[in-house]
Amino acid sequence: MIEKELLKQIEYLFDDFIIKNIEEIGIVKSFKPNDIIIDIGQDLTHIPLLLKGNIKVLRVDNDDHELLLYVLESGDTCSMSLTCCMSKSISKIRAVSDNDSEVIMIPNEKMTEWFHTNSSWRNFILQSYQIRFNEMLETIDTLAFMKMDERLLKYLIDTVKLNASKIITTTHQEIAEDLNTSRVVISRLLKQLENDNKIKLSRNKIEVIDF
Repeated sequence: MIEKELLKQIEYLFDDFIIKNIEEIGIVKSFKPNDIIIDIGQDLTHIPLLLKGNIKVLRVDNDDHELLLYVLESGDTCSMSLTCCMSKSISKIRAVSDNDSEVIMIPNEKMTEWFHTNSSWRNFILQSYQIRFNEMLETIDTLAFMKMDERLLKYLIDTVKLNASKIITTTHQEIAEDLNTSRVVISRLLKQLENDNKIKLSRNKIEVIDF
């Protein structure tokens, strides 16, 4: 049984019935940075509900190149994993822990049952679909209409807002993987941003000055 203290972070999302059931049947799992939570081709028996931390949701091509679709925060779930669970198909995304994260895993059958019988859960699922859909559209717009330097600056600003810190701890290679480009390109553009006094670079850290 899940400790009640953990559930305080999501109590505002659901009614007492759902919270009580999550407490009884949910499975809490902890992940370190870069741990894979869901992978391409995986059979999904549970859906993740994020309690703490951030999770990057990625598309991956046949050469294992990754593209960041969106980032989950506390209280979020992954709508793409919901779709796979409901259709009983394999995962088409990779979900990776961006930092120390805690997730409640909820069995598929309960997700479907609650969707048909509980309004607070149904509203949560539908809102999750809408939010993730909007984020997917934003990702598509970014790819279609923005130059790489604009995409990089947006990525940095979004990360600052997500983590509530102007200091981003990452490598040029990790950013390149998220934006599906090369490390050389990212390093050059970061240097350009530093010359424009928008960021300050140090080893494995970026301070965003102007946003």
